[in-house]
Amino acid sequence: MIVTPCTLAGRHVRLEPLELPHAEELLEVALDPELWRFTAKRIDSPEAMRSYLERAMAERDAGVSLPFITREATSGRAIGSTRFLNISRDDRRVEIGWTWIGKRWQRTGANTEAKYMMLRHAFETWECVRVELKAGTLNERSRAAIKRIGGVEEGTFRRHMRSADGSWRDTVYFSILDREWPDVKKRLEERLAK
Repeated sequence: MIVTPCTLAGRHVRLEPLELPHAEELLEVALDPELWRFTAKRIDSPEAMRSYLERAMAERDAGVSLPFITREATSGRAIGSTRFLNISRDDRRVEIGWTWIGKRWQRTGANTEAKYMMLRHAFETWECVRVELKAGTLNERSRAAIKRIGGVEEGTFRRHMRSADGSWRDTVYFSILDREWPDVKKRLEERLAK
């Protein structure tokens, strides 16, 4: 499992390696407080964006994360971010998370296509046996979206992490296994073809 920065291109979105100079264009989308309602971090200033990106770069450099800027394919405009994280080469396992996308592009197929490309890369390029996803118990929209793309709910980690507002968050874990990928891939391709 060789993990190196890469670009994943689709019809709706393009995922490019995230870099510090992306801060300004991402900030245009990130200042919507609703994006951070259920998250562990909140981006509400240029300083918060820089800190977010610096952490992503540090995790990338440590080999445990591969962050992306999400761009609208037609315009090239930054619309959000996502990443592979908790990369475990020995176990051929990875998590997809830290995903956020501007309100205007939610429910447009952009996030579905991004997840499809990332899952395809994880299973077909890295030959992962497991991809993990997670969401806070209160984030019903994200939990439903994970189930729609084929994530199997595994359980809830109680008082798992602190939310940006300081409250404790229970986290629901999901996974997709390599043996499930062919069926998940087919369903996602059918959804994206509509």
